[in-house]
Amino acid sequence: MERRIDFSRDRRMLCGACGHQWCVDLEWIDRWEQGEETCPGCGMTCEHEDSPRVTVDPDDPALDDHRVVRFFWYHTSTQPDWPTRDFDPAAVLTPKTRRMMGGEQRVAEWAARQRAKALHVGTYEAAVHNMLRRIRNQADQRRQFSLYRVRLKPSVVVREEWLVDPSNVVGDVGLDEVCPPGVDLARYLNYHEDPGGLSLALGRNPIASVQRIAVPLPDTWDGGSVRDAVAALGGVSDTAVPATGKPARVMRSSSLGRELGASLAGRLPVNLQDQFASAVAFAEGEDPEQWARRTSGLFDLIDDPARVLAALDQQDPREV
Repeated sequence: MERRIDFSRDRRMLCGACGHQWCVDLEWIDRWEQGEETCPGCGMTCEHEDSPRVTVDPDDPALDDHRVVRFFWYHTSTQPDWPTRDFDPAAVLTPKTRRMMGGEQRVAEWAARQRAKALHVGTYEAAVHNMLRRIRNQADQRRQFSLYRVRLKPSVVVREEWLVDPSNVVGDVGLDEVCPPGVDLARYLNYHEDPGGLSLALGRNPIASVQRIAVPLPDTWDGGSVRDAVAALGGVSDTAVPATGKPARVMRSSSLGRELGASLAGRLPVNLQDQFASAVAFAEGEDPEQWARRTSGLFDLIDDPARVLAALDQQDPREV
């Protein structure tokens, strides 16, 4: 079952000091984070420990235990076979790394801890947000991402109520910390991707199947925006710039690429603009047409998700 996708929807705020709850748009949250707004109930600003934060919308359909297992859930990853059936985190370790970690016993203990971590799935919006965040913060700009649509098993047992985001500073959650015996998955309030939405922490067993597409979709978007960007980037001259010795084409292409990326970012919800602009930064020596296609595809992930869902519909589910 698909839910309505809306990157720009309003969010619920909850003040930790006075308990006031109210609904705001993303522009309000952006102003509040700049110290330009306060809690309507007590005047608390963002600098305080108990300052208002996004909270779960009481009308979120994922609060219904029975509907959780019927919804599609999403995940973005650079792994082409997520979630790996026989996950071995130590397989990529070199002999030198194994020695530095203290030997095979320490490696085995570390691998067991890695396998004990929960997987994360969330809304379509959260999956896209996560990809943009990784591109910006983890230098994943040149890596190939995949978008996964996840179906859960009907027999899944859902933990009662929802949790405040249990992730540590690097986003990890121990599965046994949130899913006691007899429980397969836990809902949690996501503060970082699609803030205010509910995401799931779970193991591999509750997942029935996944569908996968590479994102942005190759050779799907070839509209006016691609042609215009290629023409603009390809139309700069090759004259050398005396101060640097670099061809004007290189410097002007980079500058124009930033301008085009910023122009597209300005059409997106305010909480995605900086991440999108970083994700589509034009690199020196990059092929203009490839850059324009990739940038257009990333933009349409947010602006026109119906095309992405249609592409997923064409993929055969892979049992996990």
